[in-house]
Amino acid sequence: MNHLPEQVKFMFLIALIILIMFAGFIVMVVMVYKKKQLVFQKERLLQDIQYRNQLLEKELEIQMKVQEERERISHDMHDDLGAGISALKLQAEFIKQKVDDQSIKDDVDELLKTAGEMNLSMREMLWSLNSTNDNLGNFMQYVIQYAESFFKKSSIKILVKRDVNSPEAKLNSEMRRNLFLCAKESLNNIYKHSKASEVSISFNLTHDEVFTMQISDNGVGLGENKNIGYGLQNMQKRMNDVGGKYEICTTKEGLCLFFVIKI
Repeated sequence: MNHLPEQVKFMFLIALIILIMFAGFIVMVVMVYKKKQLVFQKERLLQDIQYRNQLLEKELEIQMKVQEERERISHDMHDDLGAGISALKLQAEFIKQKVDDQSIKDDVDELLKTAGEMNLSMREMLWSLNSTNDNLGNFMQYVIQYAESFFKKSSIKILVKRDVNSPEAKLNSEMRRNLFLCAKESLNNIYKHSKASEVSISFNLTHDEVFTMQISDNGVGLGENKNIGYGLQNMQKRMNDVGGKYEICTTKEGLCLFFVIKI
């Protein structure tokens, strides 16, 4: 290269400089493009986050409105229906005191019984509508109170076991209502058909948030109770509706019913 003319050396140097500048320009263009791509991706991500936040805010707003509507219906039922049923019972009691005909008194007693059942049903609906009860602790307590009240005038003993470390865990109203109706149907079947002396109610919550309610008795089992098939089918449907499972476990003594749900 030392033998090349100075003009050729100069031209070669110029070409080399131009090549380096061109390479630098290409590198700069690529870096700017990548930077713009990164900025664009960040903007898209930010837009996605903002969109999801908007959806979440709308969902929370809808939930708040639903909760407010539930509470309004609950208050209206308590004030209107509750007062109406109480007035009906008072009028029936007043009529019963004024008549001497035993058949009329029997009819009034039936009316009072119906009013009592209506009042109980209304209380159950109020409980299911009240959003403050949407947790495992309140659900378990209500089932236990119902069982104690239901078997109060019978000789059946109630045993309760709770293995739930997080009673504050949320249980939405649909799950809560269907689980309670399953428990109610189970206890009714035990009272009518089992001839049991003991009823065991167990609650369990696993670490992966699977909640189990088990209701068992020491009665005659399923073999002699052919006429409770519709009740069992209803329980199966209710658990399917909330994505849960329902199992029957027959033993030498009595019957076990398992209700399993992911909360």
